[in-house]
Amino acid sequence: MKTLKTNIILLTLVVLTSCQSLKTAIFDQYSYQKTTELKVETLSLMKNASTQYENHKELVAKLLLDIEKLKEYEKNKPNNEITFAMWNVFTDKEKNLVGGFFKSWQEKQTLSPTFVEEAKKQIEEAFDLLIQYEIKKDKTSKDNLLAIISQ
Repeated sequence: MKTLKTNIILLTLVVLTSCQSLKTAIFDQYSYQKTTELKVETLSLMKNASTQYENHKELVAKLLLDIEKLKEYEKNKPNNEITFAMWNVFTDKEKNLVGGFFKSWQEKQTLSPTFVEEAKKQIEEAFDLLIQYEIKKDKTSKDNLLAIISQ
């Protein structure tokens, strides 16, 4: 009987330890909803980038602030390093995602429709990967995000 109790205790410890090693934040409805909203708002605002930036700078500032708010939320969730790192890539003005796109628009004042369409595809794909990671939290979606983060 004592051996059975010892085995049960050991099995319980192994299970708890293995669960801790996963270190992935659980699905978060708020993160999913806000990421989806920000995707739609970002792509909608990007459509205007072939017109003067000055006419849209308040909307850009509001969008970037909303992204920063979600980024701060993601930063403080436990075991959420990958999602937070992806938001850092999104906002990095030296990368080719949201931060870089809006920096280019501001500097050039207008962007070519071809450039805007190509950038929208790239940013939409990155948002989709982040959304899929939030939904699934599986190895494939994790690896897809890590590939973007490591670029």
